Amino acid sequence: MKIKIGITGGIGSGKSVVSHLLEIMGIPVYISDIESKRLTLEDEKIRKELTNLLGNDIYKAGQLNKTLLASYIFGNQNHAEQVNQIIHPCVKDDFRRWSLEKNNNCPFVAIESAILIEAGFSDEVDVIIMVYAPLELRLQRAMKRDNSSEELIRKRIQSQMDDEKKAKCAHYVVYNDDVTPLIPQIQTILDRLKS
Repeated sequence: MKIKIGITGGIGSGKSVVSHLLEIMGIPVYISDIESKRLTLEDEKIRKELTNLLGNDIYKAGQLNKTLLASYIFGNQNHAEQVNQIIHPCVKDDFRRWSLEKNNNCPFVAIESAILIEAGFSDEVDVIIMVYAPLELRLQRAMKRDNSSEELIRKRIQSQMDDEKKAKCAHYVVYNDDVTPLIPQIQTILDRLKS
């Protein structure tokens, strides 16, 4: 039986590092952020529904008008939910297809998503791994990675689900604090899942 692993965590926690380690260990990982961007461009249903919602300017020269979409989403919580209701079901369907068609012979597959729990993807996985890092470390990592200000990163962190709530929803917590080695933590989880 295939086990589906959900990888989540706040901005700067190190989800990508954990996903990369799983891939090195031979576990295919569906990166929902990358795939949702691809689907927003390629999926006819998403394109039609976003155009109905935001008008023809949402796509310019075949590309998504990210500025228009961002201003719509960040202007109002209901707007974010409207857009998510268009995109998330398609991402779920795509993950199911990816899991079944492309990786059917793998004992494990994983999906990485910062909003795995909030987006209702918990039902799509058998186990949730939360990647945890202290707030100050997350701030430093995200500021460096995104070349962004501390204020903007703090706002993004505040808009995400609180780490404590997320940890309560997770089956396992991986500590990515630049002190605790990651590989033994991941290997322990995989060994438990295999048994």
